[in-house]
Amino acid sequence: MTESTITLTDRAANHVRNFLAKQGEGIGLRVGVKPTGCSGYQYIIEAAESINEHDKAFETNGVKVIVDEQSLKYLAGIELDFVRNGLNEGFKFNNPNVQETCGCGESFNVTEEVQ
Repeated sequence: MTESTITLTDRAANHVRNFLAKQGEGIGLRVGVKPTGCSGYQYIIEAAESINEHDKAFETNGVKVIVDEQSLKYLAGIELDFVRNGLNEGFKFNNPNVQETCGCGESFNVTEEVQ
């Protein structure tokens, strides 16, 4: 796999900057995956307090995005958008590595082993 970056759309970057400013702490956005759900993996998003030894940091639209090495295998090339649909709002993951998602849309799977 060639190394790819993690990108945020303008809307997502604005949302993260506003969120971090309201929190008053955090150096950026931590994005990762964990094994769970009916399809295999679920996204994790939280404020990043630090960069660890096994993290990779990306700068996108003025926001630092931190991803651990294990998660990067599943997130390389992903674009995060922030969307509003009626009263609901949240991040939308445009992940080129996803082969299928579960019916509820909460988890995803990669059918081939990502290297």
